[in-house]
Amino acid sequence: MKDFKKYFKQSIKTHYPTFADRMVADVDNQFEIMLPDVKFAATSSNPIDKRLVFSAYFLALIKVLDQHGEGYDRIRDVSLEIVKEYVRPKSRFQQFMKKLPVKIIGFKLTQVALRILAKKVSTKGHPDGFVATMTFDKKDTFGLGYGVDILECGICKLFKKQGYEKFSRILCEVDEVTSNLAGLKLIRKGTIANGAKTCDFRYQRIK
Repeated sequence: MKDFKKYFKQSIKTHYPTFADRMVADVDNQFEIMLPDVKFAATSSNPIDKRLVFSAYFLALIKVLDQHGEGYDRIRDVSLEIVKEYVRPKSRFQQFMKKLPVKIIGFKLTQVALRILAKKVSTKGHPDGFVATMTFDKKDTFGLGYGVDILECGICKLFKKQGYEKFSRILCEVDEVTSNLAGLKLIRKGTIANGAKTCDFRYQRIK
C-alpha cells in the first residue's frame, strides 16, 4: 500500500508546492474515511478486487483536488500523470516481466492457470466488488486466445457510492497504458464507466 502512495505525494509536491503537506494530509484523511468500504479487497476470493485499495486512494486524491476547485480536465491530467508513473517499468527486468505473460500465453501451464483464474474472477467475492468473465476463443480475441469482460466494476461502485461517478472513467484510460507496457494494443467497444453494459478487454500483439 505504501508503495503507490509515494507517487501521489511526489506529484502533489510538484503541482502544489505551497499547499503540498496540507493536501497530502487531506488525501490520507479521505482515504482513511473510505478504507472500511474497500477493506474486503484484501481477503476477497475475487483477485480483481485487490485493485480497490489503490482505486480508493486515487479517489481520495480526486476528492481533494475537486474540493480545491480544480476542474475535470485538470484532475484528469494530474491523476493520469501519477498512475502512468506508478505503472511505468523502473528497470529492464520490470519491463521484461510486464511482457512475459504475453510471451507464455500459449503454454499449457499458462492456459491451466488462466482457467483457474477465470473461475475465480467470475465469482462475486463481495457485493461491492468485481465480477468478470474470460474468453479463450481465438476468433473473439484477434488470435491471442485471451480476453476479459468486466460485468460488474468495483471501481464504478466505489466512485458512485462516494458521489464521484463521473471521474471513474479516468481509470479506464489507464488500461491502454498498462496494455502497451505488456506489448499489447487494447481494443474495446466500451466501458461501464462510460455507459456500456460491460468493459471489454480485447488485445492485439504489438509487432
